Amino acid sequence: MAAEPNPLHSTGLLHTLSLEQAWHFEGVLSDLTEAREGAAVFLYGLARMQPPASPDAHDDVLVVVTELVSNAFAFAPGPFSLRLRVVADTVQVSLSDTNPAAPHLRPADFAGCGGVGWHLINALAEQTITVPEGGGKTVHAFVPW
Repeated sequence: MAAEPNPLHSTGLLHTLSLEQAWHFEGVLSDLTEAREGAAVFLYGLARMQPPASPDAHDDVLVVVTELVSNAFAFAPGPFSLRLRVVADTVQVSLSDTNPAAPHLRPADFAGCGGVGWHLINALAEQTITVPEGGGKTVHAFVPW
């Protein structure tokens, strides 16, 4: 009689990696650079454990981080928090700020007056969700890794 297959020794198991890091900022101009640098360090560490599926994934996540942080600085004066969370093959970029208004698409002004960031975020992310919270909101962008 043949032995029953043991599902724990199967080669078809799903392996899930879950990592998370959060930063809290006062809302000053230098926070934009610090947020991007912190995210870059996080992503380099992630790439050593789980290489991205696309050569652009690292830069895509950094663009989303940069745009969300820049928008928080421009439209939600005061402190903000950034969180990166990895589940399987997706990096969840979450930014909490003090402005309760949800982001919205504006006509892009390529003369330097803005309107491009939310378009970029939505082009790079598989999904974006805005969750209202007491006195502000959290924007979640899910970027393929």
